[in-house]
Amino acid sequence: MPPDRHASLTRTTSETTIALTLALDGTGKVRIATGIGFFDHMLTALARHGGLDLDIEARGDLHIDAHHTVEDVGIVLGQALSQALGEARGIARFGQALVPMDEALAEAAIDISGRGFLVFEAEFERPMLGTMDTQLVEEFFRAFSANARLTLHLRQRAGHNAHHVAEACFKAAARALRMAIAIDPRVGDAVPSTKGVL
Repeated sequence: MPPDRHASLTRTTSETTIALTLALDGTGKVRIATGIGFFDHMLTALARHGGLDLDIEARGDLHIDAHHTVEDVGIVLGQALSQALGEARGIARFGQALVPMDEALAEAAIDISGRGFLVFEAEFERPMLGTMDTQLVEEFFRAFSANARLTLHLRQRAGHNAHHVAEACFKAAARALRMAIAIDPRVGDAVPSTKGVL
């Protein structure tokens, strides 16, 4: 196993200030404060089910809305994942998960490919979850995928309760990510690509 798969980043703009620490080989220990209750709930699920230790403190222009904070957390989390993986030597690279949340069902497939790309197919029957616009679920995953330089396909297979649909999406992404970043002892120190680099 690589000796150190963690990253600490700070990002400050005129809209947000974010301090984040990520450990890939964690136990799901979290300390998250974004000022957006539902988003904190989803990030906690992402970390716990992804086996990540995650510390996030975010201050954003919530007097406008939650958009900048959610998107910027996705940017910084993606950058931290990429930094913690380094050359991605020894990882499984691919992961997939099918996760139910009561009547909702979400499917995620991840390729840590070096190419940021998102396919997102989910519908929400109400516009808000607490103080978070449901459109921001997709915005978070787009920012995260682009900055983590991974391909993520995330699809709702069933469900109508917006809370359940969102939570199933986050948990499916977490389980797929956990599989993709896992160390594969058969790979050794190799980069998991026929090109020799991701």
